Amino acid sequence: MPNYYIWTIGCQMNKAESERLSSLFTQKGMQPAAHVDEADIVILNTCVVRQHAESRVVNKLHTLRAAKKANPKMRLAVTGCWVQTDTAVMRRAFPYVDYFFKPGDPPPWDDRDLWARALPEKPGVTAYVPIIQGCNNFCAYCIVPYRRGREKSRQPEEVLNEVKALVSRGVREVTLLGQNVDSYGQNLPERPELADLLTALHGIDRLWRIRFLTNHPKDMNRRLIETAARLEKVCPAFNIPIQSGSDAVLQRMRRGYTAADYRRLINEIRAHIKGVALSNDIIVGFPGETETQFRETVSLLEELRFDVVHVAAYSPRAGTIAARDFPDDVPPAEKKRRLQMIEKLQERIAGGINAGLKDASVETLVEGKEAQKWYGRTRTDKIVFFRDPADWTGRLANVKIENTSPWSLQGTVSKDSKEA
Repeated sequence: MPNYYIWTIGCQMNKAESERLSSLFTQKGMQPAAHVDEADIVILNTCVVRQHAESRVVNKLHTLRAAKKANPKMRLAVTGCWVQTDTAVMRRAFPYVDYFFKPGDPPPWDDRDLWARALPEKPGVTAYVPIIQGCNNFCAYCIVPYRRGREKSRQPEEVLNEVKALVSRGVREVTLLGQNVDSYGQNLPERPELADLLTALHGIDRLWRIRFLTNHPKDMNRRLIETAARLEKVCPAFNIPIQSGSDAVLQRMRRGYTAADYRRLINEIRAHIKGVALSNDIIVGFPGETETQFRETVSLLEELRFDVVHVAAYSPRAGTIAARDFPDDVPPAEKKRRLQMIEKLQERIAGGINAGLKDASVETLVEGKEAQKWYGRTRTDKIVFFRDPADWTGRLANVKIENTSPWSLQGTVSKDSKEA
């Protein structure tokens, strides 16, 4: 039987889709190749959200051209957000690629029924479960709606059955995925909400934790917040990107809310869910961003104090509203300075938040071992390391925190735990 090799970059959705591809090939009796040169089928699951990601894809394709020449029988396929709707231009630029197919779709040589049934054969303790594809928001900087299309939700029963199957194979935590997970169900006839899906999943035996991302500030409603607060299995950790603290920049970004709206949302979440951990995404150097507008973002981060902040420098994406309508007028050196300033600020904030956990006992779902240490995550999505001779894979460990940093926690495990 032929073997396969999958190369993946980008978001959690890409990782989930690559896992499904791997399962699909395994069901067909194929084996993963240790190296790309040994593979009969090579799939690149790509990202184009930032210029750096797109450059990596192009460089990888150029590398594979030699491998394809050395092995003419190798089939090379490309999926993910780099794939345009009209692939004619891509085929002319990369004639040695055998297939281009849309993100979230099955390979063109396989049927959709088999794709729909594909699940990780040997999943870990945690798993990603896509519940909605695409996005209807068309933020000015974002290419995703043009590559993944409009929002399309999976039926609740389909998601429920997939999670039950994953749990039967040892998964204890699932993360529900969507480009805008808060819009789940709006295109379905019954119009179920994410809150309804969380309630249904909460009843699955031996499923211990539920997460969901990514949220959109204008779509995360009161009912979802109250449901998350009520359901014990829903982890109190949410990613809610603001992108900028400046109303003028938010308007140019077409985000659909103001900084004041965002503050109210964060305060409401914290009022309902005590001890909640929040993460944020920031873009610096968006077209027209002045120093004053950038400082508004800094002030918001200092005020609201997030557990994690992902920051990126703006890079124009061909085909987006921003690339069409706005000049990329913030110099690269200035983008880098602003990015580093936020990184330094966030390191200080996260260090202070995590220092408050010293001597606390935290519940940690252990995922595996790294450099002779067990590692896992708390319900608030903080990574924890500890040493112990026992096998802790897939168990809930109570870890007393002894050392903290902005990025992780270290401690000693107690002997009581919950078995997988």
